[in-house]
Amino acid sequence: MTHQPSRDGAVARAAAHFASGAFLADLSRRIAMKTESQSPDRGAELRAYLSDEMTPTLAGLGFTSTIVDNPVAGRGPFLIAERQEDPRLPTVLVYGHGDVVLGHEGRWREGLDPWTVTVDGDRWYGRGIADNKGQHSVNIAALAQVMAERGGSLGFNAKFLIEMGEEAGSPGLRAMAESHRDALAADVLIASDGPRVIAERPTIFLGSRGALNFDLTVTLREGAHHSGNWGGLLANPGTILANAIAALIDQHGRIRLDALKPPAIPPAVKTAIADLSVGGGPNDPAIDRDWGEPGLTPEERVFGWNALEVLAFETGNPRAPVNAVPASAKATLQLRFVVGTDPQAALAAIRAHFAANGFEQVQVTASRMETFAATRLDPTDPWVGWSLASLARTTGKKPALLPNLGGSIPNDVFAEVLGLPTIWVPHSYPACSQHAPNEHMLGPVAEEALRIMAGLFWDLGETGPSILAIKEAHR
Repeated sequence: MTHQPSRDGAVARAAAHFASGAFLADLSRRIAMKTESQSPDRGAELRAYLSDEMTPTLAGLGFTSTIVDNPVAGRGPFLIAERQEDPRLPTVLVYGHGDVVLGHEGRWREGLDPWTVTVDGDRWYGRGIADNKGQHSVNIAALAQVMAERGGSLGFNAKFLIEMGEEAGSPGLRAMAESHRDALAADVLIASDGPRVIAERPTIFLGSRGALNFDLTVTLREGAHHSGNWGGLLANPGTILANAIAALIDQHGRIRLDALKPPAIPPAVKTAIADLSVGGGPNDPAIDRDWGEPGLTPEERVFGWNALEVLAFETGNPRAPVNAVPASAKATLQLRFVVGTDPQAALAAIRAHFAANGFEQVQVTASRMETFAATRLDPTDPWVGWSLASLARTTGKKPALLPNLGGSIPNDVFAEVLGLPTIWVPHSYPACSQHAPNEHMLGPVAEEALRIMAGLFWDLGETGPSILAIKEAHR
């Protein structure tokens, strides 16, 4: 009897791939590669992940790969891979990053090694297993199952972009994308990073908040001076800096400077956020419901509003205080911002605010090489409804729709430089210990993710052309 390719068949293949242990074997091989982009000594490992692991894996699926050097000297390279079936078909760009944060060997729970996948019940431990090797491994495996079900074709064109510097702030990504626009041209980005809202609920997000890190510095003199002899006579930089910060944000976490606040939350975004619930998980901290902008729900504060955080503050020697008026003080703050906030204008507004309120001694400087911009695909875009319907069909669950992730990812490169609608389907969950010892992903979520992505990629081949036609009709 002739095999009739079907969506159910592709989803079943994805489940069988997980059950066979093949997915775990691929993931174990990738986790073993020590691709720490925050270490200056891992250049060979960063390149090997692309040349020795990604290139042959994607070649087995009919992709042609090119490794592109980073335009920023000393930073990790990129891989661009392409499989072209028919120029009349939709083209999807799939993104992932193969670099990880530092492994923190010796700080993991007894019996765990960051470079060895350890399965303990539902938890699969390993550095990068949630961020991001496990997530792009799911997507590669799902593509393979769709191709197997279709007898060697996808039903669409596909491109991959794997970067090796996301954990270092994605240096060079924007410049590389600008110089390789044609190679990365596509109709839609479908990628995976970050966590679901909760482990049990499939999630889609359409962009991310931006992140602006900046330093506030007060330097008044060369050295410290005895507080008994000079206290009350010398200006204290720590006191000045504390008050400067208080001029930006009050004791309840409310932003005082209007230039740091976003525009009103759009109705479509408000509607999507109303269906969400933040926190409540077994390892989640208790939410301080009176913290932040008044009149907003906790969900609106993290997905629809800006947050100003003090990340670090130092004056004198906190570990060994001495009786002296310190010479300087420094704080690092972070503005997480949604669409509608200009980070450069925000810095200028802070400087002007300080100058107008007697804080001329406070120097304001950006403290990161790259600033992730805020992005958000319109929730009414046809790709959004299409992807939500696909996830619901595969799982029988109502997916959560985040207008944007609360954290920051380099989605601005895809949305702004490449001009793509961006659909993110995360395969992790909030308590995954991302960036910390004991990082893990959940086996049941990985299995469901494989089925979700197989269904999504199948649907791209079946109904993707109709979405392109709808978008073309509305231009």
